[in-house]
Amino acid sequence: MNGVTALGYVTNSEEETEVLGARLAEQLGPGAVVAFTGDLGAGKTAFTRGLARGLGIPDRVTSPTFTIVNEYEGGRLPLFHFDMYRLASSDELFDIGWEDYLARGGVCAVEWSENVSDALEGGAVRVEIRRGAAEDQRIIQIEGVEL
Repeated sequence: MNGVTALGYVTNSEEETEVLGARLAEQLGPGAVVAFTGDLGAGKTAFTRGLARGLGIPDRVTSPTFTIVNEYEGGRLPLFHFDMYRLASSDELFDIGWEDYLARGGVCAVEWSENVSDALEGGAVRVEIRRGAAEDQRIIQIEGVEL
């Protein structure tokens, strides 16, 4: 990693993006919400793989695009990985049991969080991932927690 820039962090590989996710996981407690924004293929799932690693979860992390949510346990905290791409409103999020997931004391990683922004707690950690100049480079802005 090149470190911190005025825009946030710069990673130059999928592995570096995962390492940054693992660093963030170390700072998260029960009930934390990580709200991702970024284009398709920007690296949100790679970052979430890092969150899982940082939480000590041994499972393979995959995108929950078609299942809406994947649950991972076996680490310091459970990880609930949401993909809101197919949801039209926050009402649909509540229909799948959002409040129950929050109450379970894990970390909720929410891809496409802008689709349900009115349902996310004010204390959510915001992670914006954008492509950089090189093919594998990512510009990552993290708000709401210090690394």
